[in-house]
Amino acid sequence: MTLLEVCEWLETTTVALAIQESLYGFAIMVATHILGVAVSVGILLWVDLRLLGVALMRRPLEEVYRSLAAWFAAGFGIMLLSGAALFAAFATSAYGNLFFRIKLLLLLLAGANALVFHRFATRHADAAGGTETPAAAARLAGLLSLSIWAGVIVMGRMMSYTMFG
Repeated sequence: MTLLEVCEWLETTTVALAIQESLYGFAIMVATHILGVAVSVGILLWVDLRLLGVALMRRPLEEVYRSLAAWFAAGFGIMLLSGAALFAAFATSAYGNLFFRIKLLLLLLAGANALVFHRFATRHADAAGGTETPAAAARLAGLLSLSIWAGVIVMGRMMSYTMFG
């Protein structure tokens, strides 16, 4: 079975058909996806700004991260599930869409950036006592995160303009 055939099969699933054929299914799923993006990226924005040393400087980075992680995870889960459902409904259109492919690549980069940050940069991020500007590696991780997520959002918008024209 080819990847395109998998995409064709996905479009016949119950979830996909409900989104495609329901009067409000598509609108509800898109609104849910946008809500998930807003919550997850909005929360992550504060962590990234703390990493850059421009916001929440009176609070240690670890405290900022721990206090916001559950909210980010909830938003990310909503974004992931609704995005998967939307993909299933329009998989063949997404399959050939350049913006979708770039979005997937950026999502992989976001994950890699987070993994590298958690494995290496967190060791030195709050080394100066917790409320000072983080080390260069942590600031770089924050800048990359902001840039990558901005790209994910732009690619998502471009998908909607090119897939549903």
